[in-house]
Amino acid sequence: MTIGNPPKALILLVALLSVTLLMALGKISPEAGLPVITAFGGYGLGNGVAATKGQQSPKIFETKEKE
Repeated sequence: MTIGNPPKALILLVALLSVTLLMALGKISPEAGLPVITAFGGYGLGNGVAATKGQQSPKIFETKEKE
């Protein structure tokens, strides 16, 4: 598996780590943090905004090409 869209992967990684850190420090409650984590995870696995416009959206992960 390779990363097919590095900017999207980086944004999701930073967002997930930030929300997780805020939950661990007690700055936000799990009732507020878990839906945000779920939303970011769903966006990372889905096609994103381009799907609503009928455009192709690159996935974060691609299958490894056989040589």
